[in-house]
Amino acid sequence: MSTYTGKDFYNREISWIEFNKRVLSEAEANDNPLLEKIKFLAIVSSNFDEFFKVRVAGLKAQDESNLELRDIAGLLPKEQLAIIKKEVTKVIDKQYKLYTTIMDKIKVEGKISIKTYEELQGKELRFIENYYNETLFPILTPMAIDTFRPFPHLNSGAINLILNVKEKDGISFAIVEIPRVVNRLIKLPGGNNFILLEEVIKNNLNRLFNGYEIIDIGYFRITRDEDLGIDENSGAEDLLVEIEKEIKNRKWGNPVRVEYIRGVSNKSLEFLKEQIELEEENFYPVLGPLDLTFLWGMVDVDGVEELKFEKNIPRYYKELSGENIFKILSKRNILLRHPFESFDHVVDLVKTSAQDPKVLAIKQTLYRVSGDSPIIKYLKKAAENGKQVTVLVELKARFDEERNVKWARELEEAGCHVIYGLSGLKTHAKCLLIIRKEEDGIKRYVHLGTGNYNDSTAKLYVDYSFFTMDEEMGIDASYLFNKLTGFSKIDDWKKLIVAPTHLRDTLYRFIDREIENIVKGGVGKIVIKVNGLTDQGVIEKLYDASKAGVEVILIVRGACCLKSGIIGLSENIKVYSLVGRFLEHDRIYYFENNGEEELYLGSADCMRRNLDGRVEAMFPLENKENRKKVTQLIKDILKDNVKLRVQNKDGSYSLVNQKLKKAIPKFNYQEYYRERSSE
Repeated sequence: MSTYTGKDFYNREISWIEFNKRVLSEAEANDNPLLEKIKFLAIVSSNFDEFFKVRVAGLKAQDESNLELRDIAGLLPKEQLAIIKKEVTKVIDKQYKLYTTIMDKIKVEGKISIKTYEELQGKELRFIENYYNETLFPILTPMAIDTFRPFPHLNSGAINLILNVKEKDGISFAIVEIPRVVNRLIKLPGGNNFILLEEVIKNNLNRLFNGYEIIDIGYFRITRDEDLGIDENSGAEDLLVEIEKEIKNRKWGNPVRVEYIRGVSNKSLEFLKEQIELEEENFYPVLGPLDLTFLWGMVDVDGVEELKFEKNIPRYYKELSGENIFKILSKRNILLRHPFESFDHVVDLVKTSAQDPKVLAIKQTLYRVSGDSPIIKYLKKAAENGKQVTVLVELKARFDEERNVKWARELEEAGCHVIYGLSGLKTHAKCLLIIRKEEDGIKRYVHLGTGNYNDSTAKLYVDYSFFTMDEEMGIDASYLFNKLTGFSKIDDWKKLIVAPTHLRDTLYRFIDREIENIVKGGVGKIVIKVNGLTDQGVIEKLYDASKAGVEVILIVRGACCLKSGIIGLSENIKVYSLVGRFLEHDRIYYFENNGEEELYLGSADCMRRNLDGRVEAMFPLENKENRKKVTQLIKDILKDNVKLRVQNKDGSYSLVNQKLKKAIPKFNYQEYYRERSSE
């Protein structure tokens, strides 16, 4: 029975919103160029979309079902929803103030702007008039709402215009959905100027409502519950079909949020509340364009390099290319850190294996891959070359389901053996196993990672790649795939720590060992770097360690439910968070072990879903040189005085440099590693 109560933990949702405050802070950081700042505005919008589609949708469902389920902090769903409304509103207000400020500066300094329709003239106006007439007008659908034409079903995430139209008998309502089959950000001719699609449509509504007087126009956007409800108690092909069906059903999910641009008439707002059947607390006004993810379309404009970060050029090692990689791995393990060292080496390994006549089989897990994945291409080529290729494609990877269904079908058509994940579990482990016939017998080559096999995100996410020919890790990788593809009950793991079978228990044991070392007069220290720390059991173990005198350092990018620095609870724990140019995504677990340090990397965060609901793989770094690389990395992160933040006792975070008593030279760890990689 736990001796800890709700007051000992932070609410997960509020901690996650705090994380987005840190992201938003990067949009006002003086050391970030203007065009880079707008990325952070877009990221916050994207993050909140997913937050409402999944987390808020789940809380609303609990509340509406009168389920009195208390979270880790002891809050009921209704209480959490009230706090979310208050805190999200604050973040959104700040986000749009920053949007206005940044866009004004970009317009002045970069000769880039998003124009209003009234600002168009000359060739710009002629271009837009032609574009509207030839492209937009044919695809627009005005939807009147009256006795015979009910309120339409509106797609989740789509931007809509709501109109008050004057008729003989009074005022009627109409809706125009902004089409998503064309680009929302329209580049104007003769420079780096843009106009938004909805701005063009709004100013040409007279043709859609010919003969009617438009009294009022407003913008709004609905977010729906998009968490898939999948019946996994079916065969593999049925699961594939079930997921395809649920993807289509997402647009029918219950509405959970309505965003609207301030200025929408009260009459229109009341009408929307009645038709959508949402209360006032679910409506969020903004002072600017809806859905700021369109800003990604402005980032790559040419001729304004001074408004961007200096380009990151990952280090590429020629000696690791081609079949030479097998010779090198026969002598030593390789540890790479992306995006400072090239992810192409992972792609090259699959490519080389697909072509190498000595390679007999390739087995790989795929959770999220890019839209034009070279890894998929080479897995298909391997199958075409007669190699046995087994791929576990996780169809249940949230919001990547549609893409993964596509890849699963393509891989099957190419002759690969495709597994669709395990019932009740998501396969989140990052593992590639290559079986090669050599002169002295069959050899196993293994790649294990902390990040996805995604060549696109590998340019932005900070992750580790580990390449090895270690015999015991090769055996473990085989066990892992046998459990994924068959009915193996083997749990005699040599080196890998696998969830959900024993990762949690192993973490507990490692933490208890640090406590025991302290009790016996030795030394104890724990360093954990993860994306999220929300699991109550792990947090309680870390509290126990702190009380025993173990030094605990946590580097948590996102949500953290642990309270640090509380006397009698966690005075020996410090929580840090780093949000910078690149997304910190790797997972590191370090245990001092009384001088016999152990260090693990892997795919698992300290969250219940990772420890109990996913197949995860953690692997040890046994080579002294590789361990030194990672321990030095930790030191460098903690030395950062530009982007590193520390958790305060109220759950907020402050930049470390704000707490320094004297000025010291600036050190940005990510920039330091980027510059070293290009030397």
